Amino acid sequence: MTSRLVLLSLALALSAGTAHAQIKIGVAGPMTGALAVYGQQMRNGAEMAVADIDAKGGVLGKQLELTAGDDQADPKQGVSVANKMAGDGVKFVAGHLNSGVSIAASDVYAENGILEISPSTTNPSFTDRGLPNVFRTCGRDDQQGKVAGAFLAKTFAGKKIAVLDDKTTYGRGLADETKKALVAAGMTPVLSESINGGEKDYGALVSKIKAAQADVVYFGGTHADAGLIIRQMRDQGVKAPLMGGDGINSGELAAIAGPDGIDGTLMTFSPDPRKIPGSADVVARFRAKSIEPEAFTLYTYAAVEVWAQAVQEAGSTDTTKVAKVIHSGRPFQTVVGQLSYDAKGDITTPAYVVYRWKKGADGKADYSEAE
Repeated sequence: MTSRLVLLSLALALSAGTAHAQIKIGVAGPMTGALAVYGQQMRNGAEMAVADIDAKGGVLGKQLELTAGDDQADPKQGVSVANKMAGDGVKFVAGHLNSGVSIAASDVYAENGILEISPSTTNPSFTDRGLPNVFRTCGRDDQQGKVAGAFLAKTFAGKKIAVLDDKTTYGRGLADETKKALVAAGMTPVLSESINGGEKDYGALVSKIKAAQADVVYFGGTHADAGLIIRQMRDQGVKAPLMGGDGINSGELAAIAGPDGIDGTLMTFSPDPRKIPGSADVVARFRAKSIEPEAFTLYTYAAVEVWAQAVQEAGSTDTTKVAKVIHSGRPFQTVVGQLSYDAKGDITTPAYVVYRWKKGADGKADYSEAE
């Protein structure tokens, strides 16, 4: 009788242990600082994805345990976050936001067998370096820059264009690709300048834009600097619209630039997944929580989905095996649509859309596809 009780107790303990077994994953981005709005989007996306996956039984019969890392949009801090993720036994990281941070952290992840899928890292070198463990759910700057350059060349034919960047891996890379597309279309910028991001006074820069008589300003950088440049251009009477990339996709851009200043601002971004019929349920549940799943929210959700589906097919969380599944070219059904990957870790059907910000009758600004 005693032996039976011992065996029963052991069986129950093992069962309980299995029921509570967890797989550790992470989400990493700027949770504090000027770009915290994007870090929160990533965290929101990852948390909802984990909750939804766990509600359906988890991955390989195990629940997911999510930890968030704050890289403060700084490459050095990104490496620290990556090392902590490795020390905590994390198997997968959705992140980072910034190209320079993702590239720096990816070496740590590679050394520790951690798979990384970024929802926003667009610099080509992220995947061009050949690391087998890195992927993204977004496109690349050499694709985004072509779209921006072609739009500018067509829409502002015969006009003067100024090109600016914030010296970061992302900002300079995107500006260079856009400039390359402009030159290929026969247009040479009248002004090319680099700024130190995070400054509060861009008066001298605006004076140069004004002196160059630029009809449009292209900026490779993020919303905080873009908003200030727009506001200060308007203060000096410069009416030229500003165009940027996915780094300015934030409602905070309008708050910084002002409702009148933001009107006419252009940007490139991936197709809005909120409009995909298949994402309606997830979008509705975000909004029920008073969270608008804008920008990188759903692209982070999709990153978790891709990893989870690949793990299920591989039958293992081993990064080599999981990466092999993702590299296979098989399609993954995600909240942002069907995704498949090439040998580098890039999505095979990248797309960018040009959007235009506009002030509505209620005074609030929002964006829609440019005609």
